[in-house]
Amino acid sequence: MLSIGVDIGGTKVLGGVVNLAGEILESTRRDTPKSGGKALTSTISEVILELAGKYEVTSVGISAATLVSSDRQTLIGAPNIADWDGINLRNELFALTKLECVVENDANSAAWGEAIHGAAKGIDHAVILTVGTGIGGGLIVNGSLYRGAHGVAAEFGHIRAVDNGLACGCGSHGCLEQYASGTALMRHTRQALSSDISSGSKILSFGDGTIEGLKGEHITFAAKAGDELAAQLLAQTGYWLGVGAASLAAALDPEIIVIGGGVVDAGDLLLEPTRKSLEENIRFAKNQKLPQVVAAKLGNDAGLVGVADLARR
Repeated sequence: MLSIGVDIGGTKVLGGVVNLAGEILESTRRDTPKSGGKALTSTISEVILELAGKYEVTSVGISAATLVSSDRQTLIGAPNIADWDGINLRNELFALTKLECVVENDANSAAWGEAIHGAAKGIDHAVILTVGTGIGGGLIVNGSLYRGAHGVAAEFGHIRAVDNGLACGCGSHGCLEQYASGTALMRHTRQALSSDISSGSKILSFGDGTIEGLKGEHITFAAKAGDELAAQLLAQTGYWLGVGAASLAAALDPEIIVIGGGVVDAGDLLLEPTRKSLEENIRFAKNQKLPQVVAAKLGNDAGLVGVADLARR
């Protein structure tokens, strides 16, 4: 039984034919239209029809960075995609492709991919944190994806980490993603280098030598090469991830917390400080069995693989 997964990002629309083992048999991509709306929906349909013309597929799953209604059809909030709020994407795509589609939040899709074929496979209670521009979340309860009463559960990036903290794009203050995301890591790094640029010479050497040209991967490269400042910056991110993980562990008691996203390429340079912070910040640490904190396995394919499987269910 084959299904198509389509992962919608800010720059690309990536589709793939996925089998029951989670293997991507073939993929195709298009650029994401900047105008969003009808142009983006049309682009998604092109990807679906191209793949469906080569394989016999039974269903289609769409993974996007939006809030999705509980019936997995309507986009109830698409802050980063123009002219997409409120549309019934399932109906629009069915009219264009004649294939049944389900729509899912990108973090939920990635979480399900890790639960079915990745780091949380075979585990009934799991939290997945995707660390990128923000922090996405997914929650597995009793072996099923938990979506909440209105389809918008597990927005873990917006649990409060600091009272009256930094303003967040969601409208609140002190959200976890303002301290533990890839964006926060970059902000912390630029702040450190602006006060003493010589201290970041190793980090900058992996880029074009300027603060403006700095990327997150350069911090990881420098830390792996033994740079102390880069390691400290990753440890700072790990500390805040651990603060968030402690709250989640206290509330949800998962068996495992899976960390995904580009920052996890740092491996134990990020994960060990996260584990330490989790243990330091959770109550009853000596009595409570703490969740494992592990790296995600599926990388950038998690959302595509996960939503393709969700489409079969």
